[in-house]
Parts: sequence; structure tokens; C-alpha cells
Amino acid sequence: MFKVALVHIDEPTPKVPDWVKQRLESQSIDLAFRQCTTSAEVSELAADADVIWVWGGSPLVRPEMLADFSRCRAIIRTGSGTDNIPVTEATAKGILVVNTPQATSDPVSDHAIALMLSVFRWIPRQDRNLREGGWVCKDLVWDRHLHGSSLGFIGFGRIAQCVARKLSGFDLRYLAHDPQVSPEVMAELRASPATFEEILQQADMISLHTPLTEATHHLIGERELGLMKSHAILINTSRGPVVDEQALIQALTERRIAAAALDVFETEPLPDSSPLRQLDNVVLTPHVAGYTDEFIRDFWHYSVEAVCDMAQGFLPESYVNPQAVDRCGFVARDQH
Repeated sequence: MFKVALVHIDEPTPKVPDWVKQRLESQSIDLAFRQCTTSAEVSELAADADVIWVWGGSPLVRPEMLADFSRCRAIIRTGSGTDNIPVTEATAKGILVVNTPQATSDPVSDHAIALMLSVFRWIPRQDRNLREGGWVCKDLVWDRHLHGSSLGFIGFGRIAQCVARKLSGFDLRYLAHDPQVSPEVMAELRASPATFEEILQQADMISLHTPLTEATHHLIGERELGLMKSHAILINTSRGPVVDEQALIQALTERRIAAAALDVFETEPLPDSSPLRQLDNVVLTPHVAGYTDEFIRDFWHYSVEAVCDMAQGFLPESYVNPQAVDRCGFVARDQH
């Protein structure tokens, strides 16, 4: 029987919904669940599993453990980012790393747009000004205009493409940098392919949509911030450590860039002592971009679909290491 080891649910009350159990049982899938708190517990539960399932951001699956999982062909990370999964080591062993960006691409794209517009029009500062007894503050309104501005995407995957599609009526010029996305796909959304440096130098607004890896850690640092326009806005809904936070604080404090809008931070929760909390040219939200009334349901739904696909021998809809495809034993449906 195909065995799936669900080793952690990142929820206050971890529980597998009854419909999930029923769906997997109907597909002859053996689900073993334990709310593991140590890597040793993970090893015990998943020793003979075909798939290891991490629901959320738990870091309990460590690189050195993979050798113990002799049957493991895939690791599912419910959610989008896989920075808590040892992707490089899994790839070397032919283990597919699966994620579920479908569950959050719509709300995260909404949130990225909301952050962009709120900082572009200084909505939070206008709100505070009015609540404190003020009225029209021209300095917060007439220093820019949106139409004809350039929006640069660093990373042009599912979420960034949703942003581009939703903003299609705003008369923006798109620039996009993503080595994994073809120019043809970019052209379909009216995005012009650009180098990383070209986006930094040319874009009026820059939206980050890259996964956190060794290569993207502090992708935006002092040098990169120095290349940006003085009126540029940086939006980050990806992962906090993609940006060197101290360098960003310095650039915002010195007004070397105009503003930032951030949903993610290097340390979460954001420390009370963080200077970001005191800056008036930054909009902050507490890593909630993916949250809606549907996201829990969708997290389970897309994860279960991925499990069922693999139990039937098929590749799931989304995975982050295509280099492992030839060794993991799953095939595309159109090859069946």
C-alpha cells in the first residue's frame, strides 16, 4: 500500500479533516499522522513512507535524515515556499519536492497589489493624518502618478503572473526577470524580459516573487538598493531574507529609495525594536498575504490532490526540483 507520513500540521489545533482521511482511504492510501516535535519522531513515522508530508513551515525534515527514508519518493510541503525543506539534498537522492502554490497565488497576488497601491497613494499615512485631526496633505498625494509607471517583477512565476494579469487595466509597463520562465510566457502578459540589473535601474516599483534559496538570500542588498531609482518602491511578499533588512532600513531612512511595502521579514514575528516599525515610508503587514477564508481548505485540497496523483504514479501539478523527475518514478499524465 502507498504510504504517506504526515509529520506536522502547522496549526494551533492540528487535526486531519475527516474528508481527507476518507479521500485517501478511497484511493488505498495509508495515511500515518503524528504531530512530530523532533526530527527523531519524523524518522520513526516516515521510515517506510513513500511520501513525507509537511503541512506548513516546520523545519523538522533535515538533510542528514534523508538517507534513512529508503522508500521516499517525494516530500510535500503544503504551501508555496520550500525553504524549510532540504531541496538540494532531496534532489541529489531523486526525491521530488512538491508544493501547493495554487492554494495561495490568488490571495498573495491580491495582497501584493494592495501593498503597492497603499504605499503608492500613501493610504496608511493619509489615514493617520486624518485621524490625528489633519486634512489634505499635498506632499502625500501629488509626488507621483501611476499610469505609465514601470513595475518590475523579480521572479515571474504563478503569483507574479497573477499580479500582472490583475493589473492589466492600470496602464503599467511590465519588466520581468525569471530564468525559469520563457519570453513567450512573459509576452502573453505584456511583460518585457529584462536582466536583474535592468529592473533595479529602470523600474519605478519592484515586486519580489522569488523563493528563498542560498542563491536568493539577501538578493536585495546595499548594492542592489543603490541601483534603484530614488523614487522607487520595493514590495516583498516572498520571503523576508530575500532582502537584507538592515540595508533596506538604511536606504529608507536616508530616502535613497522612496518606500517599501513588506509582508515578510528576516525575523518573524517582527521584533518590537525593529526600526521598520518607526519609519513613515514603509507599509507593514504581518505575513498574512496568503490568508483568506478559503486558504485552509485549499491547502488541504491541493495537497490531497498531489498525494492522489503520486499514488497513481503521476507527477503532481507543482514541484520545485524538475531535476529529480527522471529518478522519482512518477510520470506526466500525458506519458501514461
